Amino acid sequence: MTAVTAVTDHTEHEGRPEGRPEDRPEGAAGAAGDPGAPEAAAGSEGVWDDGLIARRGSGTRVDAAQRAGEGSGADAYAPPESPSVAPSGTPSGAPSGNSSGVSTAYEGPLRARLDALRELVGLSRTRLDSATLAEAGRVLDEAAARRRLSGRHTVVAIAGATGSGKSTLFNALAGVTISETGVRRPTTAAPIGCSWTDGAAGLLDRLGIPGRLRRRPLQGPDTGTLEGLVLIDLPDHDSAVGEHRAHVDRILGLVDAVIWVVDPEKYADAILHERYLRPMAGHAEVTFVVLNQVDRLPGDAADQVLDDLRRLLDEDGIALGEHGEPGAIVLALSALTGDGIGELRDSLGQFTKERGAAARRISADLDAAADELWPVYAAGAGSSRGRGRIGLSEEAREDFADRLADAVGAAAAGQAAERAWRRHAGKACGTPWLRLWRWYEAQRSPRGVGWPVGEASADEEATARQRVEHAVRTVADEAASGLPQPWGQAVREAAVRGAEGLPEALDQLTLTAGVPEGRPPRPGWWPVAVLAQAAMTMLQVVGGLWLVAQIVGIAVPNLGVPVLLMMAGIVGGPCVEWGSRMAARGPARRYGADAERRLREAAAGCGRARVLDPVAAELLRYREVREQYVRVTGAAVG
Repeated sequence: MTAVTAVTDHTEHEGRPEGRPEDRPEGAAGAAGDPGAPEAAAGSEGVWDDGLIARRGSGTRVDAAQRAGEGSGADAYAPPESPSVAPSGTPSGAPSGNSSGVSTAYEGPLRARLDALRELVGLSRTRLDSATLAEAGRVLDEAAARRRLSGRHTVVAIAGATGSGKSTLFNALAGVTISETGVRRPTTAAPIGCSWTDGAAGLLDRLGIPGRLRRRPLQGPDTGTLEGLVLIDLPDHDSAVGEHRAHVDRILGLVDAVIWVVDPEKYADAILHERYLRPMAGHAEVTFVVLNQVDRLPGDAADQVLDDLRRLLDEDGIALGEHGEPGAIVLALSALTGDGIGELRDSLGQFTKERGAAARRISADLDAAADELWPVYAAGAGSSRGRGRIGLSEEAREDFADRLADAVGAAAAGQAAERAWRRHAGKACGTPWLRLWRWYEAQRSPRGVGWPVGEASADEEATARQRVEHAVRTVADEAASGLPQPWGQAVREAAVRGAEGLPEALDQLTLTAGVPEGRPPRPGWWPVAVLAQAAMTMLQVVGGLWLVAQIVGIAVPNLGVPVLLMMAGIVGGPCVEWGSRMAARGPARRYGADAERRLREAAAGCGRARVLDPVAAELLRYREVREQYVRVTGAAVG
């Protein structure tokens, strides 16, 4: 009894009982003395807050210790440079949560995935709500918190239903009665911790296990097999007491591995499979499933029940570690008789010696967080996982430019410019009498140079505005196609913001880029046409004067020559004008096309600056977060 009491009441840690406050990190001393204060202990590790994760380069820390200046960037998950040097921001000589001086290091792919998740959360703060990013933030916090603690310890929780024999198995592994067993249910009211090696105080503080519930195993020849193991006996997960279930749920999210204890009666319990095993199917590599109480089964019934248990686990999606493959370890034993305990002890011993359970647990948590974030980063209409068309096609851009050009009337402006060029050619190369008549008409209704641009009616302005709005909605929908809902919404909002004031800007373009300054340019053949038209006019004048001179008797009567001169001038003038008009068609058409092009390019440039560029910025931001998300999943970036 004395030996048991000594083992039960005190756990030596570097010459001091682990339960004393001086062995616990600052902020955990108060929680360790109270079994009902796990929340305080957990809070001391620094709770992730959406507002504390900033964009890349801000230097903002992910958790409380990092905010105190513990390192930056990828160093958030790297071990301290020297075990003797306290982390930055910790007073010299102050107790640290890593009392063993050896911390968990996340290297290689896991470290890259953690860095990618931290970057991903920072880039997503302004697009996703904090509830969506909460689980990712929790994973970052727990990874950083676990990294600061002992890396040579493996924390394993024993969980199970009422009457499954958890406490009996706990005692059998410890070699001494530590956890109370009996017919009273529930027996285990609070989590109990048992450490096979010194230096686990920080880990137990993180779990919120007070000093009075910390134990050491019975020292014996098998003690070294489980060196580095920290075993936690949890209350029943199906307990009628809500506080017990809360302990289970909280600690299951913090330990490195779990031993699920089932019995022949409740191994198919729906609560166990639906609430715990199935949601944690991705944690198979850090999961043990033990069929206890096989001594109660006759004959080969134990093998049949074990096979059925494996079938249920397979239906839950839990990979089984058979034939050397990674996965959950499934064993059958009797904690009461000791049958199979040695096999479990050997499996646990090998598991703890590898010292990779903490990293595997964090990796599984990353997988679960990535699956939870799948709908907001990769699942979009018309996209496949990790492969979806992102951005605007060239056809969509051209269609947007065409719609804006249609809204500003680029085609009509080009036609007006073409008519103006022809009209100017007619004025320069027409007969003097027609030009005199046009001058008279111009005096009656004076107009400016170029071509007339009338004031648009209210209906035309409303139609143009509707066309612009429709063009913006169309290009926004095209850009958002294939994106997850939050990012598609961000693209549409960027397009809508850019469209504010776009109709007015396009109207201003119509008055500036749509109307050329001065008269249309003249081709080189115009002077020849004008000279020919002047010659035709001179023939008409000479012929007319000659006829008048003959009538008054000044000239010798000869009607043939003056009439011929007049007819040549009368017929030649319109012919010159008609020839000039035919020759002006090509230049007029090119002049109109050039005016249409200028207005079209001006409208497209305005739309690009106000709508397409903001949309492209959002698409670029999504490409960046998608690449980070792919890195979080551990896949190669395509």
